[in-house]
Amino acid sequence: MTPSAARLLALTVLSSSAALATDLRIYPSFTEVREAVSSTGNTLTVALPQEAWAGVIGGSLDLEGLAFNSAIQKLEANWLSTLEGKTVFLRGEDGKVEPVTLVRAKDLLVKDASGRYFSVRYEQLQFDVLPPSNPLSPSQTLTFNLKAPGTGTLSYLTRSVTWQPRYTLKASDAGAQLSALADVRNGTDLPYDVKNTELYAGDVNVQGGGYPPPMPMAAVTAESAYGRAADAAPKIENAGDLRGLYRYALTTPFTLPANSVVTLPFLTPKLTSFERYVGLNTYFSTGTQEGTLNRFYRFKADDRLPAGPITVREDNRIVGQTNIGETRKGGEVEFTLGDDPDVAYTRAVQTVTQTKDAKGNVTKTTYKVTYTLESSKTRQVRAEITERVGGRLVTIDTGKATQNQALATVKVDVPANGKVSRSFTVVIVNS
Repeated sequence: MTPSAARLLALTVLSSSAALATDLRIYPSFTEVREAVSSTGNTLTVALPQEAWAGVIGGSLDLEGLAFNSAIQKLEANWLSTLEGKTVFLRGEDGKVEPVTLVRAKDLLVKDASGRYFSVRYEQLQFDVLPPSNPLSPSQTLTFNLKAPGTGTLSYLTRSVTWQPRYTLKASDAGAQLSALADVRNGTDLPYDVKNTELYAGDVNVQGGGYPPPMPMAAVTAESAYGRAADAAPKIENAGDLRGLYRYALTTPFTLPANSVVTLPFLTPKLTSFERYVGLNTYFSTGTQEGTLNRFYRFKADDRLPAGPITVREDNRIVGQTNIGETRKGGEVEFTLGDDPDVAYTRAVQTVTQTKDAKGNVTKTTYKVTYTLESSKTRQVRAEITERVGGRLVTIDTGKATQNQALATVKVDVPANGKVSRSFTVVIVNS
């Protein structure tokens, strides 16, 4: 076998291997893939299957631990190209199989025993050797001209592997609990045998590359990703912070199947506070308004919470879904799940006084804002209303004057099947 043929065979084996053995550092929108490499000479050639290369962010390839003089990236021929000039077998429409010579793999041109040339479909071909799972897919090779032999790490960034937490908030009259799962997503046709895995949460921006493709429909639970019941699924452990990022380590190696989502138990933080209420966030205006309040939830947890979607269940029934942002340990999480038609409000504004300058321009105005809340619920409910008021100087009730913008807040308990009114004054200085 010639050196070039041996090299091509090696590339073929690498491209069709069952899985890549790697270390993964997985971020919300990309992953750093790290593979151990070694060379006994001054040339290192690494083959990346096209499935892996498709998601690589341009300019992110790096070789650590091995100094090199130059590197060449090249697109290699696919497996079928290695059979050009050789005999393959063609199954005709009548089901009969005849030997033919593969002339060109590019357009599947073959020649039969009578010397006629014609193109066929790949599905019509049969082989006397086992083809790889991606016989028509090429591979990328990276050839490094090393300064000295040794071992190192090839690393690159890809958009094809990502992760995201998702939360479930279970609430009832007895209290509330928060739990989270981690979805590790592989959007390629290539499985990964992962030795060491770290998940990172936080705001990390990288240049180049598109956004990951849509989440595949197939999902793999932690248990089913491991085949035998005796194989323990990895657990996620907090590995501390890194310059504003939080990292989590998976305790054992695992397999990330192709086109899959592996779901693992993540966090079960303790809630240090939890509130439900109805509310309204709006801006000050002088007009009359009416409508219904929104359903709000507010809580604090004893652990940092990475950003992700949250599902809320009340008495084990889903009452809504939304997203929460990155939240520090002990930070407040607040969100709304839509209208609450049982609590209506009417807002009325009265102009109490006005001050004008010598030209008749209004320089200062005092308003009285009154909210009337009416509930048809069978239990008392907490209501909170916040208005943002703009002006050069703004005073709410007897508070301190604030420049440009102030917040007016109403907090009141609305009785069951009852009505309640609350008012506040707004003083706006315009000049």
